[in-house]
Amino acid sequence: MGTALALLLLIPTRAAAIPDATRLEHLLTQDCGACHGLYLTGGLGPPLTPEALAGHSRDSLIATVTHGRPARAMPGWAPLLSADDIAWLVDRLLQGIPAP
Repeated sequence: MGTALALLLLIPTRAAAIPDATRLEHLLTQDCGACHGLYLTGGLGPPLTPEALAGHSRDSLIATVTHGRPARAMPGWAPLLSADDIAWLVDRLLQGIPAP
């Protein structure tokens, strides 16, 4: 009984660490898209297509999203997103987002 209860207490913690894909997809199109273009092909900010990101490591992209680019208009998202959310977003950008 004690082991089962202990396992149940761990479930909400694990679930909270899994990024919410629907929320993050919306963030990509609305928040990232506001500066990087509706299809992330560029706007005020540079394009975020896999081709445009090819010269950057995953870690450097995570650092950019986390801390921003102070000399540019890119804000840091660490106050609003978890490290797991940021990693999910970067991985999604590296996979590419098909145009509707």
